[in-house]
Amino acid sequence: METRSEEKLSFQAEVSRLLDIVANSLYSNKEIFLRELISNASDACDRLRYAALTEPELLAGDPGFAIRLEADPKAKTLTIADNGIGMNRDELIENLGTIARSGTAAFMQAMENKADGANLIGQFGVGFYSAFMVADSLEVTSRKAGETQAWSWTSDGKGDFSVAPVEDGGEDGEGDGDGAPARGTRIVLRMKADAAEFLDPARLGKIVKTYSDHIAIPVIMAEPGKADGEGETLNAASAIWMRPKSEITEQQYAEFYRHVAHAFDEPWLRLHFKAEGVMEYSGLLYVPASKPFDLFHPERRHGVKLYVKRVFITDDCEELLPSYLRFLRGVIDTEDLALNISREMLQSHPVLAKIRSAVTKRVLGELKKKAEKAPEEFAAFWDNFGAVLKEGLYEDSAQRETLLEIARFASTRGEGVTGLADYLARMPEGQTAIYYIAGDDAEAVGRSPHLEGFRAKGVEVLLLSDPVDEFWVPTVAEYQGKPFKSVTRGAAELSGIAKADGEDTEQESEAEAPTTGTDSLIAFLKLALKDAVKDVRPSERLTDSPVCLVADEGDMDMHLERLLKQHRQIDMASKRVLEVNPGHSLIRSLAARLEAKGTAGGAGESAALDDAAWLLLDQARILEGEALPDPAAFARRLSAVVERGVKE
Repeated sequence: METRSEEKLSFQAEVSRLLDIVANSLYSNKEIFLRELISNASDACDRLRYAALTEPELLAGDPGFAIRLEADPKAKTLTIADNGIGMNRDELIENLGTIARSGTAAFMQAMENKADGANLIGQFGVGFYSAFMVADSLEVTSRKAGETQAWSWTSDGKGDFSVAPVEDGGEDGEGDGDGAPARGTRIVLRMKADAAEFLDPARLGKIVKTYSDHIAIPVIMAEPGKADGEGETLNAASAIWMRPKSEITEQQYAEFYRHVAHAFDEPWLRLHFKAEGVMEYSGLLYVPASKPFDLFHPERRHGVKLYVKRVFITDDCEELLPSYLRFLRGVIDTEDLALNISREMLQSHPVLAKIRSAVTKRVLGELKKKAEKAPEEFAAFWDNFGAVLKEGLYEDSAQRETLLEIARFASTRGEGVTGLADYLARMPEGQTAIYYIAGDDAEAVGRSPHLEGFRAKGVEVLLLSDPVDEFWVPTVAEYQGKPFKSVTRGAAELSGIAKADGEDTEQESEAEAPTTGTDSLIAFLKLALKDAVKDVRPSERLTDSPVCLVADEGDMDMHLERLLKQHRQIDMASKRVLEVNPGHSLIRSLAARLEAKGTAGGAGESAALDDAAWLLLDQARILEGEALPDPAAFARRLSAVVERGVKE
């Protein structure tokens, strides 16, 4: 047997901060510590059951599973023990001493900025540390199934922990009541003085019935000194997803959600279903009410567990549901797969592909119903998960139409979000495209000068602010025969659209007022700016602003180009078209000055007009949120123009 001395190690910095938050009683309901520890024990049993499919010797001598509770008021200890997969030294350190998960930084920041730490801790799946709400110290003793060496982990939750081998003659696999279990994990909580209520068997039984009745592993209240297996079973110990809906209370549904999602809130939506016929499978799925921290992290994991004939298979099956439904939590259980199916077989198994397709349709169908019957509630859901669902618009052509029907967007119409069908219903006569503008923030793009002419005509424009928008729009291309068209690319084509009733046309009439010298000014700007722009032309889209930049019809949309440049996917930006507003007072004044004086005023006048040309271009760049290529030249020209203005 391996013999090693006790090691004292420090918690990862994030764990220390987390424990400090727990110690300050951010949990509003301390009794949930028992739910978290029982949930972890249940997961350990599930994992061993799956491992034993290929290694049956792991269950030698003890094929059944159970979670045992034992309260000792005299010793002031509460013990939670399971005969699941267990942990070795390295796993104890990794699982209990560090948070080795994606999104850690964002999680800790949110923890420190929010009063309800319980909900956040649960979302991140580190509920083990909730035990320190009621315990002064913890002692974890564990033996991994199939290994002879057992290990102990102890800590008072104040910055460090100790790990040491347990010498209990474990080679025979029998274990020792005071040493280590034959396999699995035993946690001994040395309770705080104000936590004596959790040493009362009746109180513990009530907590288990409330929070853990759905656990498919029996939770047994053991009597001190009695043999293993004896005691009262506190829970129903059956798979909740296999039970008839009529037998399940709302509280039981909610507690199962909290178990599978490691959450503390109420689910936003629940789907409980059973399919029979060619394929047989059951499912109990939930849409969370809040967004998980790692939703967009590359190392994210799916949240739906796969079971086969009530036996846990995996909680990280990418083939079970499409990635754009990764916010779902729950269980899918099928009768049509082999218990010993390998991960490689799952990747291409036809049964799993059919389940994936059917469940996806079911989920999207329920979301569509929710969107139609409870639009305000659906708007809250879309705010959380809309950016994820839109990934399906370019990933899943089979479900694209349904996704387009439930998709919601901010628009120039005002507050709230709109669907595409409603957008089409509001289109004025002559409008042939669905107009949109993309940017990093919906409120910011809503102030873009590109929208001025569209507002003057009463044409609604969708405000797209998710990075995924730049990728699904070209893939989808159109909706019900109407193409998607960016207002920052190509000509505005507003002349053929009738003005909506009641629209204020004062700005539009000013822009359409006859001007003189515009053609000469445009020719001058082309000459002055030379290769800095692709073209200069009068604008149909501007009413208030003097200038703007647009992408030419066949060029990449400007926001997409900025995104790709930021991620170093492209090196050089395309040249843009500078549009000028012939009706704007500044453009009129410049045109008049050019026509009256031209270059006859000498070098000074020529320099002034040249400075004005470059300042117009830089103004357009600033409005687009682009960095100026030569800030020093901009400052020099601006100073010169101001100085000339002051002298005049």
